[in-house]
Amino acid sequence: MDEQQQEQQRVTEVIEKIDEQKQHTEDLYHKAHQETSQVERNYSQNAKVNLIEADDRIETHAEIQQQKGLVARAVENEAILKRQIDELSDLQKSPYFGRIDIKDADEPDIESLYIGISSFADRDGNFLIYDWRAPISSIYYNGTLGKVKYDTPAGMMETELIKKRQFTINHGEIQHMFDTNETVGDELLQRALGEQNDEYMRNIVATIQKEQNDIIRDVYSDLLVVQGVAGSGKTSAILQRIAFLLYHSRTSLNADEIVLFSPNKLYSRYISDVLPSLGERNMRQLTLAEFFSRRLEGMQVQTLFDRFENQHQLTEYEQNLIDFKESQDFIELIQAYEKQLSTKEIKFTNINYRGEIFFSKEQIQAIFETFPLSMSNKERLLKTKNALIKLLQKRVNQEIKQDWVQNQIDQISDEKYHGLVGTRHFKSYDEENHFIGRQIVDKEFQIIDDAIFNNYFIDSYSQYADFLSQIDLGDFDWQKVAKAFTDAIELHQIHLEDAAPMMLLRDLITGSGTNRKFQYVFVDEMQDYSVAQLMYLKHAFPRAKFTLLGDSEQTLFKDVTEPQILLAKLKQAFHVKRANLITLNRSYRSTAQITNFAAALLPDGHKIQAFSREGDLPKVIIADNEQQAVVDMTNLCRDELQQYGTIAILTKNMAESEHVATLLHELKPSLLNDGDRSLPKGIVVLPIYLAKGLEFDSVIAYNVSEANFPGRLWRGTLYTIASRAMHQLHLISIGKVSNLITQIKPDQFSFQKSFNITPHKSQKLDE
Repeated sequence: MDEQQQEQQRVTEVIEKIDEQKQHTEDLYHKAHQETSQVERNYSQNAKVNLIEADDRIETHAEIQQQKGLVARAVENEAILKRQIDELSDLQKSPYFGRIDIKDADEPDIESLYIGISSFADRDGNFLIYDWRAPISSIYYNGTLGKVKYDTPAGMMETELIKKRQFTINHGEIQHMFDTNETVGDELLQRALGEQNDEYMRNIVATIQKEQNDIIRDVYSDLLVVQGVAGSGKTSAILQRIAFLLYHSRTSLNADEIVLFSPNKLYSRYISDVLPSLGERNMRQLTLAEFFSRRLEGMQVQTLFDRFENQHQLTEYEQNLIDFKESQDFIELIQAYEKQLSTKEIKFTNINYRGEIFFSKEQIQAIFETFPLSMSNKERLLKTKNALIKLLQKRVNQEIKQDWVQNQIDQISDEKYHGLVGTRHFKSYDEENHFIGRQIVDKEFQIIDDAIFNNYFIDSYSQYADFLSQIDLGDFDWQKVAKAFTDAIELHQIHLEDAAPMMLLRDLITGSGTNRKFQYVFVDEMQDYSVAQLMYLKHAFPRAKFTLLGDSEQTLFKDVTEPQILLAKLKQAFHVKRANLITLNRSYRSTAQITNFAAALLPDGHKIQAFSREGDLPKVIIADNEQQAVVDMTNLCRDELQQYGTIAILTKNMAESEHVATLLHELKPSLLNDGDRSLPKGIVVLPIYLAKGLEFDSVIAYNVSEANFPGRLWRGTLYTIASRAMHQLHLISIGKVSNLITQIKPDQFSFQKSFNITPHKSQKLDE
C-alpha cells in the first residue's frame, strides 16, 4: 500500500475505536439521564410535603436539601457525559490534522504522534491522538525538521523532528495529505482561507502559524501586547490562547476567572462558538460600556458608539480636553488629589430610606472624624462603615418589637416559614419569634445595608467635580469643565472620558472597586481604549495578567499611533515586571490584492505582508450623483449574491447606514446597530465601528469621496473598511474620490465610472 492508503487505514481504525468509545459513553449518558429524571421526580414529590408541626417541618426541609444536592450532582454528571459525546462526535468527522515523527536521543525507534483538537486513547491507554495544547504538540507548530526543543512541566526537553505531515480529513476520509517543513503549508492555508465567511468565527487550530503559537503558549508575561494587522489572526489566536490556558492550568484556572472585553455584542456572538468547539466553556465577556454601567448604577454611560458617532463633530478644544482626561497624566493627578484630601474636603451625602433621611451626611462625617488622623482616609472610612452597620443593627433590634413586624409574623405562610427557619431548633416561642422578626426587618432594611456596603454615603460625583475645579493645567477652563460634568450628572449621564477617572477616585477614597478573583483579562481592539481606561482596568483586576490585542492602524477618526509609542505608555502605566510585545504583520483574511490596497492607505503600510491568495483588484466606482450610486450598489449586490453569502455595505456612521438602507429598501438589506447580537446572511448595512473584528465575503465601501473622507484623520477608517473584505472589495464614490485613495499607485486597484462601464487603466480618476 502507498502511504496515503496506510494513513487512511489508520484513520478508519481510529474512527472505529472512537465509535466504540462514543457508544459506551452514550450508554452511560442514557443511564445518567434516567437517574437524573428519577432524582428529579423524588425531589418534586418531597417538595410538595407541607406539614405544620415544627419537627416535621425540619425533617422535610432536610430531605429537600438532600434531594437538591442529588439533583445537582446528577445534572452535572449528565452534562459531563454530554460534553464527552460532543467531543467524540467532532473527532469522528476529523480525528486529527497533523502528524509528527520524532526520535529521542536515548530511544532506538522513531515515534509517530498524531495531533487533533482533543486527546484520545484506546482502552489500553495508548494515545492515538494528542491534544493540540499538549507540550509535545508545540513541535508541530514551532519546529522545523532537525533538532527541536519543547517546554514541559519538567523543563525543556530535546528531540529530533524527522517528519511533519498535514491532513485534511472530512467525515473520515483523507482529502489532502502532504509533508512540510513549515508550520502549516500554503496549500492547506489556501484551501482554508478561500472558504466563504461563516456566521461564527472558526477555530484555527489546524492552521496556527508559528507567531500565533507564540501568543497562544505564553504563560510567563504579566502584560502581553499583540499588535496585529487586520486579518492577521490575532483574535483567533487569543481565543486559542484562552483554550490553552484552561488546559495548561486545569487545576488552578476555570473559565469564570477569565474576562474578555469585546468591542460590541455583535462581535461577542461572532466568536462565541470557538471555545465550545474546543471543548471549553466560554469565558466571561462584556463591553467596556457594560462594565462601566454596572459600576455606575443608575448612570447612562456614553458608549464607544456614541463617541464614534459624535467624534467628527468635536472642536479641537473639545478633542484636546478628551485626550488630556484620557491620559496617564490625568490619572496621576487623580492619585495626587486623593492622597492630599483632608477630612473637611471629603464629600459625604445622606443615606435615605423611603424618602426620608436615615443617616445624615453630618452624622456620618462626625463618625468619620472620631477616628485618628494618623489613619489613611480609606482606613477611617472602613471604620465608619463598621460603625454605621452597628447603628443599623441597633435600629433593627428596636424595630423587631414594632407592631408591623408582629403582624407579618402572624400572617407568614408555611412555605415562607421553611425558607426563613430552615433546620434551626429554638428553645422557646419567643426565641423563634425574635429570629423570624429579625429576618423580616433585615430584608426591609436591606437597602440601607447595601448603601453602607457600597459606600453610597460618599458623593463620588461631587468629589470628582471638586477635583476638576482645582486643576490648574493646560488651556482649559476647569470651572466650566466641572460645571459641565455636574450638569450631565443631573441628567444621569456621564461622558466616556470621565467614567474611568471618576471611578478610580471613588475607589481610592473608599478602598473598594477591586476584584481579585480574575486571573486573566483580555482586551480586544485595544486601540479604542485610552490609557486611563486601561489603567483603571488594571486597578480593578489587580491580580490578573493582561493580554491586550489590537491594530494601531485601525484607529477611527483620529491619527494613527505607532505601536512602539503605545507599548511604551502601557509598560509605564501598568508597572509590570514581565511585558512582551508580539507583532503580527502578515494578513491572511483578504486576497493579496485587497491586502496590498488596504496597506497602501497607510504611511507604513509596507510593513504589512499579504498572504499569496490571489483575487480581483479592488474596484473604485465613481458615481455622478446619489441616484447613480444607488444603481451601482444595487447591481453590485445582485451580482455578488450569485457567488457569496454575505455582502456588507460599510459606512462611516449610523446616520449614513440608515440612509443607505432606505435607498436600497428593494433589496431588503439588514440594517445592523449596536444592539444586534447576530450577523445575518445576505446584504447587511452597518457603520464601520460595528464591523471591527468581523469579516465579510464582499465589502462595498459607501461614498469614499473627498468630501466624505477628507484628510489623514480618516485613513485609519478607510483602512478598516477595506480590510473587512475577504474576497471582493468595491468602493463607491459620489463625485471626486478621496485623496487618500488617489495617492495610491494605480496598479493597486482599478476604477470605473459606473457599474456597467469599465474605462481603460490609463484613464485618470478625476476625468
